[in-house]
Amino acid sequence: MKRILEVCAGSVESVAAARNGGAARVELCSALEIGGITPSVGLITEARHIEGIALNVLIRPRGGDFLYNESEVATMEQDIIAARQCGADGVVIGALTAEGDVDVQVCNRLIKAAEGMSITFHRAFDMCRNPFLALEDIISLGCHRILTSGQAASAYAGITLIKQLVEAAQGRISIMPGCGVNATNATAILNSTGCYEIHASARTSVESRMQYRHNGVSMGSSDNDEYAHMESNEILIRQIVESIQ
Repeated sequence: MKRILEVCAGSVESVAAARNGGAARVELCSALEIGGITPSVGLITEARHIEGIALNVLIRPRGGDFLYNESEVATMEQDIIAARQCGADGVVIGALTAEGDVDVQVCNRLIKAAEGMSITFHRAFDMCRNPFLALEDIISLGCHRILTSGQAASAYAGITLIKQLVEAAQGRISIMPGCGVNATNATAILNSTGCYEIHASARTSVESRMQYRHNGVSMGSSDNDEYAHMESNEILIRQIVESIQ
């Protein structure tokens, strides 16, 4: 099985960097600093103009936990429909019960809205109380892959569980390690787990082009740098792709 890289991208520029660096797919998100939320229709539409790379869209209405109320579920259904209409290849979903299990009922609603698109279950998996029960639930839902750090602080730290999940899955679903992945550890993670897909953000800070700068005013938390932002880096992406191939 060919090894591929998926890049978590938050802008059209990051999608282009992923494509140019040799990634096979992007997970398009906004607000990566809180783990990602659903990107706007405008961003999905413009990202779809980047040819030569598969486009999956994160469906997550807010940061925080993965226990959703009815209005949030309805919002996610509409976001999936919008993503499909914009030409997305797949969606990235996940929902949990208050007890820490996969919310099969909610996920079924989201998958129905996706109407045959590629389905990734996101890192809500890493917050489940029983990863092997969650694995079976996600397989029964018909998802194509699970993005996971192995319920650890990084995919490298979670290698043991990721390998166990691959063995338990027996080819019924793809397990995709993600979190803290870079060119120095990607190959070790894949070799140790038996996975063939891997997920990274490969981001670096980009300095603002603003000449006038009003220091001391923040649009968010006080420690935000309003004159820099993070973008996926083509060089770092290419280094990961070359390392895993």
